[in-house]
Amino acid sequence: MIKIRVAAFSCLLIVVFAIGTGAGIFIQKHNSQTLTVSKASVSEFKLIEQAWNIVSKNYVDQSATQPQTLAYGTIGGMVDSLGDTDHSYFMTPEEVKQWNEDLQGQLQGIGAEMTETNGNIVIVATMDGSPAEKAGLQPGDIILDVNGQPVTGLQEAHDSITGTAGTSVTLTIQSPAGTTSNVKIVRAIVQENSVTWEMLPGTSIADLRLDNFDQGTSTELDTALSAIKAQGATAIILDLRNNPGGVFGEAIGVASRFLVSGNVVEEKDASGKITKDAVLTNVPKTDLPLAVLVNQGTASSAEIVAGALQSAGRAKLIGNTTFGTGTIATPFPLSDGSEIELGFLEWLTPSGTSIWHVGLTPDVTVSIASGIDLLTPDTIKNFTLEQIETSGDQQLLTALNSLQ
Repeated sequence: MIKIRVAAFSCLLIVVFAIGTGAGIFIQKHNSQTLTVSKASVSEFKLIEQAWNIVSKNYVDQSATQPQTLAYGTIGGMVDSLGDTDHSYFMTPEEVKQWNEDLQGQLQGIGAEMTETNGNIVIVATMDGSPAEKAGLQPGDIILDVNGQPVTGLQEAHDSITGTAGTSVTLTIQSPAGTTSNVKIVRAIVQENSVTWEMLPGTSIADLRLDNFDQGTSTELDTALSAIKAQGATAIILDLRNNPGGVFGEAIGVASRFLVSGNVVEEKDASGKITKDAVLTNVPKTDLPLAVLVNQGTASSAEIVAGALQSAGRAKLIGNTTFGTGTIATPFPLSDGSEIELGFLEWLTPSGTSIWHVGLTPDVTVSIASGIDLLTPDTIKNFTLEQIETSGDQQLLTALNSLQ
C-alpha cells in the first residue's frame, strides 16, 4: 500500500517512529530490481568506490567506518540528493520494522510527528489527545534541546524523545515567532483514532475530524456520517488540520464520500504521462453542505482530499496554506530488509495544479493567535456555544459562521 508521508524522514515520536508523513503516499512494495549500469555511469560508480576506499582506510575513527554504516550513509545521501525532502528517504531494517509496528495503531511516546528542515527538527503535527498536543506543541515549533542536550538529526531526536509510558522528557522549543520555552512532557500510550465527530453545541452542524489516513479510515467515516445524519445535522465542518496523511487509497475513498462524480486526483509519472483517479461511485455519499479546515500541518493524503473538494467546488478551504506534499512514494525493498521510500509519481489536483513544495491556498485565509488550542470533537464535548465562540479558534468559528 502507499502511504503519503509528510517528510523525507519524519518521525512519529512514539516507541516506533513513522518515517515520513507526511509522514507519504504508501501504495505497494516493489520487488528489488537488478541494476544495469550504463556506460555513462561507470565513471560515477568508480568515483563512489574511490571515495569509499579513502574514507574506510584513512578516517581516524575506524569504528565509524563499518561497511554497513558506510553503505547506509551512501544510500541515504543518494536519496537525499534528489531533493524530495518531504517524501523520499532511506530506511534501515530496524526503521522498516518500527514503521510497520506503527500501523498497529497503539503507540507509546508523546504522539508528535516531526521532520528535519534546513538542519532544524520541526514539529509537523500532533496526534489528537496526545501528550504533545496537551503540552501545547504546534506545527512549526523547532526542537532545540532534549533534556538539555542539543539534537542534530531525526534519528538522534527520536532516540532521545521516545521512551516508556509514564516517563518524562523535557524539550526546549522555539516557536515560529522566535520565543523559546522548556516543555516537560510525560510519555503515554497513545491510541490513534482516525475519525472523531461531535455536534457543535447549540447548532445543527457537525464537527468531523480526520486525524490521519490509516487503513480503514473511509469505513470509519461511513459510520460517522451515518451517525451524523441520524443526529439531524444540516452541515459538516471537515477538520483536516494537523493531519499528516496516510494511505493513498483511503484518500480516494474519503473524498468519494463527498463527491458524486469527476476525479479525486491526477498522477504524473517520470515520463509526464497523466493518470486520473476517478471518484468512487459504489460508496455511501453525503450531500450536506461542507467547509474544510486546513493549516500548515495538513499534508499528503489530507491535501489530496482538500484539493479534490476545493477543485470540485464542493467546499471552501478555510485556514492556512497546507504543507505541500506533492509526490506519491512507494517502498523499494533492498536485500537486507532495508528500504528506499521513493517518490515515483507526482500528484496534481483534479484541475491539474501541482502543490509540491507550495501547498494548497485556502479560499479563506484565517490564522490563529499563538498559544490558542485548536478545538477538536474531543475537546468540545463539554463546551457551550459561548465557550466555543470565545475559544480563539477563529478557523472553526469562520467555518461555523459560513455554514450558518
